[in-house]
Amino acid sequence: MKTIFDPGTRAALIDRIQRLGGEQQAQWGKMTAYQMLKHCQKNEELFLGRKQYKRLLIGRLFGRMALKSILADERPMKHNQPTHPEFRIKGTGDIAMEKERWIALLEAYSAYTRPGLIHPFFGPMTREQIGHFVYKHTDHHLRQFNL
Repeated sequence: MKTIFDPGTRAALIDRIQRLGGEQQAQWGKMTAYQMLKHCQKNEELFLGRKQYKRLLIGRLFGRMALKSILADERPMKHNQPTHPEFRIKGTGDIAMEKERWIALLEAYSAYTRPGLIHPFFGPMTREQIGHFVYKHTDHHLRQFNL
């Protein structure tokens, strides 16, 4: 299974991000390209240990099961997955600047040293799970914008 910790996989994702333009429409969901970029940055900030979010009750009940399902195989994540309230983005902004910020966050995985973390929905995650999930989440949102 692909992982964000693989330099070639990370480079391929970054190439896809660089092709994103503000005119592209989502194939599903309600996010604009700007909102998707900001949403994904929040995801990276969480996994890189730069932000923490409160654990959700529904995550405590179903998070482990959901993570197991997402990481079960190579299939892309399903469309229209629920989003943590703090990861919902409003507004508009500079696409080029936000792309560069997201790319810089993804490049930080080259020096990732955290053994794991407590995700606000999924709960405790190992480094391996983080690598696979971050890849799948990034791929999911790039596919959302046909990249």
